[in-house]
Amino acid sequence: MDNNNLNPNTENQPNKTTDNFIISEGFTLDTSADVPKKEKRKKFNKKGCLGVGVKIGIIFLISVFIAGFIIILSFDYLGIGRGSEKTVLVDIEKGMSSKQIAQKLEDADAINSAFMFRVYSKLKKYDSAYKYGVYTFSNELGYDDIAQKLQKEGAKAESVMVTIPEMSTVDEIAQILDKAGVCTASDFKNAVKNAELNSELVKGIPTKSVYYRLEGYLFPDTYDFYSYDSKECARLAVEKMVQTMEERIDADMRKKAEDMGYSMHEILTMASIVELEAGGSPDEMSNVAAVFYNRLNWDEPKFLGSSPTMEYKYGNGRYDTNINEGLPPGPLCSPSLNSIKAALSPTENFEYTYFVTDKSMKFYYNKTLAEHNKTIKKLKADKNWLG
Repeated sequence: MDNNNLNPNTENQPNKTTDNFIISEGFTLDTSADVPKKEKRKKFNKKGCLGVGVKIGIIFLISVFIAGFIIILSFDYLGIGRGSEKTVLVDIEKGMSSKQIAQKLEDADAINSAFMFRVYSKLKKYDSAYKYGVYTFSNELGYDDIAQKLQKEGAKAESVMVTIPEMSTVDEIAQILDKAGVCTASDFKNAVKNAELNSELVKGIPTKSVYYRLEGYLFPDTYDFYSYDSKECARLAVEKMVQTMEERIDADMRKKAEDMGYSMHEILTMASIVELEAGGSPDEMSNVAAVFYNRLNWDEPKFLGSSPTMEYKYGNGRYDTNINEGLPPGPLCSPSLNSIKAALSPTENFEYTYFVTDKSMKFYYNKTLAEHNKTIKKLKADKNWLG
């Protein structure tokens, strides 16, 4: 055997083999040309396609919504589609902003969108051009016609300033307005019974139980009432007083009533009793309210025992808390804001269940009937008894 053929030094070897290919010295093999590359197949992306479809669907729905919204607003702008034509009365008070006017129009069903009417008024620069007064609108009028009436037909009706005292009843308010020339007493009482009111507060009245539907809901205050037509002015007066009551009772007060477990109707009923018992003594109202709440919760028959409730002449005795347990069917007068707040915030940890006043309206509180009778006996002996 030739030992030179076993030498690992390849310099003397003319050829070598690699994978059965003869490679000559100085020749380079490009294997990339011989082995074809595998083509990468694009996979079908179901998720991507689905995402595009969802996006298209959302865009379509948004487009439909916007188109529908524009159509509805266009109908409102033109006064189309509000049902059968009817006439609505709108009271635009002096000093009202365009925002308030727009809301008044919506509440009266003269328009569908207060917001869009405000936008229209802004674009047309009508904001400060509207006049106060009492207007009659057809609910099929468009924005242009309504705006023109508000600018050109300012019905500056005659009005009169009237003060409705706290503790007033429906009957007393009717006489006050009659005397002031706002409306007749009978027209006012009819409005109290029949006026259609857009009020959440009024919806809570148990109309089958109370005598006057709005007794206690006519907020006592000083008002500027119109006095050009008895029936219309009676209705406007009722609306204004109820609206004022609705505005005075804010969301926090409603929440407080709910937390206490009472409806606002029951709170106004309690407030009216507090008003009758402690009117003119705001500092005592929370104490008086606490006494009556204690009576509602004690183990004895739950008679509030309020003397003024005996004097309410309607309801065939149903309002008398000396013979009927619990609260009466509804308020007995128009309570002040102070008495409403007292009904919502009775004095805490006030354990008294009786009270009496002397001639100077000083209040005496007792925990037992024996102590109460003793206080009354002393007041009588001192000739300081109010009864």
